[in-house]
Amino acid sequence: MRCVIANFPFDFIKSEVQRMMAGIQPEEAVGPCVLIDDRTYPVKQVGEVITKQDRRDFTAGEVTRALTKLGFTCVNRPAAGALETSAWPGMEL
Repeated sequence: MRCVIANFPFDFIKSEVQRMMAGIQPEEAVGPCVLIDDRTYPVKQVGEVITKQDRRDFTAGEVTRALTKLGFTCVNRPAAGALETSAWPGMEL
């Protein structure tokens, strides 16, 4: 599938992304993340590996859109200790 990340065109297939991420230890999963082979990776980490670009050069949204089109499940993981509305009964955030 052709996609554009940081103004550069790439052609990816799902199995190629899985192969590239095999053996890569996932960083702490916070914010936009993707599930690849039962592991949760930050999308910026995956984007850096598959594009070989610095992660400051692209957005998480660009990589999330590309990975979703390839059939990966993308989720948003809150930071550890993030406030939940149930933590403050009677107050709406």
